[in-house]
Amino acid sequence: MPLKRGCMQLVADARARIKTISVAEAQEMLGKPGIQFVDIRDVRELEREGMIPGAFNAPRGMLEFWVDPESPYYKDVFHEGKTYVLYCKSSWRSALATAALEDMGLTPVCHIDGGFTAWQAAGAPVAAREHKHA
Repeated sequence: MPLKRGCMQLVADARARIKTISVAEAQEMLGKPGIQFVDIRDVRELEREGMIPGAFNAPRGMLEFWVDPESPYYKDVFHEGKTYVLYCKSSWRSALATAALEDMGLTPVCHIDGGFTAWQAAGAPVAAREHKHA
């Protein structure tokens, strides 16, 4: 049975209604107060490729649960009144995630065009994933 809308149509629909910023715009925002970068990639991707310095890792599969204060998985980082800049590897997952967070009422939120791949290609800074110690 054919799908009503494929994954790339979902991404295109999300991109049509969310804010997308360039790598250059994201670099200007890096390290500024009131800005929180959110890496939604899987931990294995972070281990392999690194991440944007200072980014908070919220795996895509848990993001909505971590944002919702009514969820047992809630994370305070999502209610600090910041601008949230999401990214993934190529900006497909981050487009869907940005749309979902807007639907939930978390604003302002945007994502990086081209994702971490474009960030690296631009020679922007990359840091190793920080390991949390128990």
